[in-house]
Amino acid sequence: MKKILITGGAGFIGSHVVRLFVNKYSGYQIFNLDKLTYAGNLANLKDIENKPNYTFIKGDIVDSEFISKLFSEHKFDAVIHLAAESHVDRSISNPLEFVMTNVIGTVNLLNAAKTIWQPSTGNNGRFYHVSTDEVYGTLGETGLFTEATAYDPHSPYSASKASSDHFVRAYHDTFRIDIVISNCSNNYGSYHFPEKLIPLSIYNIKNSKPIPVYGKGENIRDWLFVEDHARAIDVIFHKAKSGTTYNIGGHNEWTNIDLIRLLCKIMDKKLNRAEGESAKLITFVKDRAGHDLRYAIDSTKLQKELGWTPSLQFEEGLEKTVEWFLSNEEWLNNVTSGEYKKYYEEQYTKR
Repeated sequence: MKKILITGGAGFIGSHVVRLFVNKYSGYQIFNLDKLTYAGNLANLKDIENKPNYTFIKGDIVDSEFISKLFSEHKFDAVIHLAAESHVDRSISNPLEFVMTNVIGTVNLLNAAKTIWQPSTGNNGRFYHVSTDEVYGTLGETGLFTEATAYDPHSPYSASKASSDHFVRAYHDTFRIDIVISNCSNNYGSYHFPEKLIPLSIYNIKNSKPIPVYGKGENIRDWLFVEDHARAIDVIFHKAKSGTTYNIGGHNEWTNIDLIRLLCKIMDKKLNRAEGESAKLITFVKDRAGHDLRYAIDSTKLQKELGWTPSLQFEEGLEKTVEWFLSNEEWLNNVTSGEYKKYYEEQYTKR
């Protein structure tokens, strides 16, 4: 069986990718490597944890010796690298943690892959690096990020991801490793850890708590349903030419305040509240340092060359997301309290 290592597979996007690959490809043995930080939650994968082609490994990509031994033992045929520190606010308070995970961790994986794969002899696995549109910086009122857009990161998070992108390309050019990179817009959907805008707002609305909105809520983001992102990763992994980059976007630009107002409207309906009641919870807070005004992705290349298209418009996807969170109250309560970590850490310590 082809052995594929997926890093960060217990996180939000990673868990959707792991589930897709485990269920779709019985001929692949999927290894999910995750450190299980605050955002890594094995409850996200409870439905596939006993599948015969799935293995979970707890470990830290910053530990170079551990990573080297892991590759030596399993001789992975491919890597899909999603493990990353990804919250901008946390990067502002602790930049070094982002350098270690996002830069050093990526280089550790590349070094281990380089040792196992020997391109000159035809033994060359694929290294797929999943990145973000934030490496491009910010846009004005018009224009879109393309694969040719110059990098201009403005936060420690985006700078660390930009650095990791450069290292991946450098290993392709220097060591001829087969690499592909994708840069994606903001994701939303099920299993999203409630520190990000949409799940945090759903949680706060449900519990009648203030909904924090930076500045005046004028920042614009392009939103993509997470399951569409997972499908894009599947297509790029299997079809992209070595050394190529693809942007993944949903063509759904929303200002933060308009998004929150729509979310409040949906929540009022789902919770049988009077229309406008949840909107009273909107609370404007001091703007984030270095807050990029607008992100917008041009995914034309991906659509034309590989045939991928997003499946949902934002309004439909947001309603599905709200329904999932309201139907999975136990998951949401456990993840906000941290209770989920105790059970799963005990289970995998025993294995």
